[in-house]
Order: sequence, then structure tokens, then C-alpha cells
Amino acid sequence: MSVTSANRLELLQIADAVAREKMIDPVLVIEAMEESMAKAARSRYGAEYDIRAKIDPKTGELEMTRVRTIVEEVENHFTELTVDDADGLIDAPEVGKEIIEELPPMDFGRIAAQSAKQVIMQKVREAERERQYEEFKDRVGEIINGLVKRVEYGNVIVDVGRGEAVLRRDQLINREGYRNGDRIRAYIRDVRSEVRGPQIFLSRTAPEFMAELFKMEVPEIYDGIIEIKAVARDPGSRAKIGVISYDNSIDPVGACVGMRGSRVQAVVNELQGEKIDIIPWNDDAPTFLVNALQPAEVAKVVFDEDAERIEVVVPDDQLSLAIGRRGQNVRLASQLTGFDIDIMTEAEESERRQAEFTQRSNMFMETMNVDEMVAQLLVSEGFATLEEVAYVELDELLAIDGFDQATAEELQARARESLDEINAKAVEKSRELGVQQDLFDFEGLTPQMILTLAEDGVLSLEEFARCADWELAGGYTTIEGKRVKDEGLLEKYDMALDEAQHLVMTARLQLGWITQEEIDAQNAADEELEGDAETQEAEV
Repeated sequence: MSVTSANRLELLQIADAVAREKMIDPVLVIEAMEESMAKAARSRYGAEYDIRAKIDPKTGELEMTRVRTIVEEVENHFTELTVDDADGLIDAPEVGKEIIEELPPMDFGRIAAQSAKQVIMQKVREAERERQYEEFKDRVGEIINGLVKRVEYGNVIVDVGRGEAVLRRDQLINREGYRNGDRIRAYIRDVRSEVRGPQIFLSRTAPEFMAELFKMEVPEIYDGIIEIKAVARDPGSRAKIGVISYDNSIDPVGACVGMRGSRVQAVVNELQGEKIDIIPWNDDAPTFLVNALQPAEVAKVVFDEDAERIEVVVPDDQLSLAIGRRGQNVRLASQLTGFDIDIMTEAEESERRQAEFTQRSNMFMETMNVDEMVAQLLVSEGFATLEEVAYVELDELLAIDGFDQATAEELQARARESLDEINAKAVEKSRELGVQQDLFDFEGLTPQMILTLAEDGVLSLEEFARCADWELAGGYTTIEGKRVKDEGLLEKYDMALDEAQHLVMTARLQLGWITQEEIDAQNAADEELEGDAETQEAEV
């Protein structure tokens, strides 16, 4: 395989042909040829030598050279030499310079030629993979059409023109089957550059796939007049999609459905008959949830924003419809809204409310020594604790039918007397548990709160100051995508998170752990962050 003047142009022609076929830069092909010829030369002269090849991209002239570096002390005689050894080879030799010696033309031989060919093919494959990755890495989130090339263990290998993509079996819609040569449309979910080349991962089950299909079918979505706010899918079975229109004259649901259902039907056909509920978006979470639970009717919604949980009450005959087959309807509504949903019937809610009513009535009867009618009147008017009765404005008690001045004053006196008795017992038990005086003297904690803290091992102001606000007031932790409730020590006393934070910071201030200036600086920083968040939300 000697490169002579007769085949220099042929060498360039081969490089150009390979570059066009693989759609890569011809320079990369020439570099691969140079590396392969250098490797073949090393196999002839010795692998220890630093032999380099250079091909002129215009003439095809091949130049083979041996390179040695001038060093102070030689460690490798094949690639290094001293200044004295280099004297006479070049002018003014010095450490760090390279001596380049041209090698005579040579016949590479069959084995060397085969080795050179393998190097060229390897380099061309690497360049092709890099080109594929650069082409597809910015196309994540698009829909792509391709041809089924083969099916391996349930995974579909798709020819996407300038590369291959993988559609895993868990990303296929149920009951879908493909054969070689079938046309397929899928969503580019991810593109990764791996050792074996770029991996293009497709999906037909992703919610984004449905959103992109609607964008293709509904011009108003493509133009930005209508926006898809949320999508929830049970692939191949049912889906819910929330849409909003920024033009009051355009109905978002009607636009997505199309004339006689033509637009939505096109999406349904692509998704193997998947039923699609198109729901008008509403920024008010309970209102949007009522829409999302269609076709079920909703009687009442109780929204707990902190817990990101919604309690839904439906008529008894609507329960199965609201839940759906195998919980499908409520599951999709939960995915669409982003909230956990508890569904109960009106009968179940009535039973629960009755149990709470009875419990509170019995509490007032036992602690205040009043008859059942008075206790029920208090509960009916919204009183739930002794503190509310003891310290409420007297006019609120007088507003209850049948309560005169004497009755209201007597009720408050009994509530306060009962509280004093409960607090005295709490203080006594807290002392028995070892609570220190500094915790009793700390303002903001009631005797019952101190007892609860003592039962959990918090016996001094220093131990209280070490508590986190969420440990006192409670909170939520996200575990594997689900919000899990963290019970707070003082949560049963309606301790809010900001109130708990204030108490803890006050305790640390009294102990000298922090200064008032540090607290003020932290509060200012928190307010600034809240202001920035509100500004960003308004801009969105």
C-alpha cells in the first residue's frame, strides 16, 4: 500500500466520497487517514517511535516523519535525545525543541493496510456519531417520523433518517405492535451521548407527545392564542388536557375539538383510540378540579393549600363516576391539578361532621359542666376550644339566641376556670418531667404546649431554641414524588409556621446565639426574595 503520485488524487477522492456518504467534514476523514498511516508505519518501524503522517488536502501528497524531542536527561531513546546528540542535526539545539526527520516512501504491506483501514473506519464512525448527536441534541421535545427498522425484545428500533432511535416497550401504548417497515410517529424524549454513540430515546406515552400532537392539529395552539397548561395520560385508555385561551372571542375547548370533532379525532386516532377530556383551565385550583373531575358532579370542595390536598364531596350516586374505573378519573384529575385528592360522599361527610360535632359537644359538657343543649349551641356557632369561649369578645356570645349577659359571663367564667385547672395540672406534670424554669418563663408557650414539649424531651429554653420551625408547626416532605405529612409537636394547638419561627428566633435571641440586627437582616432578605418571586410570577 505505497502512496505514489499515481494515486494521490484517488486518496483525496476517497476521502471526499466517504465524507459525502456519511455527511461529515472531509477534514475529519483525512485526519483519520493520517492517523491510520502513522499507525501502519509504526507497525513497520516499531511502535515505540513517534511517527506522524501528513496528507496535503490539495495535492494528496503524503509526508511521513519521525519526531524526537530534545531533553536534559533521556528516558526514552526512541522519542528523546540530548542537546549534545542533537548538535549537528539542527541549528542551536535547546531543550524542548523537536527534531523532525522525513521518512522515505514505503510499502505498507497487506496487514498494515488492513490495520489502516480499521483505524479509518473507526474514526469515521466516531465522527458520524458526533454528527448525529449534534443534529439531534437540540431536537428534544419534537415529534419525529421514522420507519421501523427492527424489533428487539419488545423495543422498537426506528430509522430516523440520519441515525437510529430507540422506542422502549414501556414507552409504547398498550396493544401497539409494529413490524419492520411500518411508519411510526413519536416524541423525542431524550438524546444522550454514550460510549457506543448517541442514543436517541423516543416515547409515545409521554404527556408531551399528546401536547405536541394538539399543537400540530390546532393552529391556535401553534400561534400561542391557546395554551396547553397541563396534560395527564393513562396511555391508550384515557387522558385529560387543560387549555386556556388568551383571546376572549375563542373558546379553547371548541377550538381543540374542531368542526365535528375533526381535530381531536386526529389525535385520538394517532393514540390508538385514547379518549381525551378537554378541560378549560382555571387559576383557581378548586374550580379547575371541579372541571377536571367531569363528567362527575361535585357538591363541595375543601382546599388545603399548605398540604397541597383537596377534599371533594360528591353526591352518593356520583362516587363511582368521580373515582372512575380502577380509580382512573380521580388519578388523572390529581395528575392534572398537581394536588392529592380525597373523595367522599355526602353521607360520609355528614357522618364525619356529626362525629366532630358530638366530640366537641362532649368536651364542652365535661370541661364546663354545661348541659347538652348549651354545648351544642356553642359548637353550632363555630366554637371549637375552651380558649375561644374564655377569651372571645362577650358580644359574640350574646349574639347566640337564648344567651343573656349573665349566661355569657358564666360561660366565660367556667371556661377560664377549666383552663386554669388544666394548665395547673400541665405545669405540675411538666415539673415532674424535669422542665426548667427558663422554659416556663418564656412568653408565647402555654402550659399545655410546655407539657407537650416535655413529653418529647424538650425540657429547657436551650433545647427549645435548637428546634426547627417545622418540627413545632409541622410541614410536608416530598418523598418519591409524593408529599408526606410531618407532624409538628405544637401543631394541635394551631401553631402556624411563621409563629413557630418567631418563637424559635426569640429564644435564640434571649440566649445570645444571635443578635437583633441579624434577625432584621434575615427578615429583609426573606421579604426581598418574596418580592422577587411575586415579580417573576406577575411577569409570567
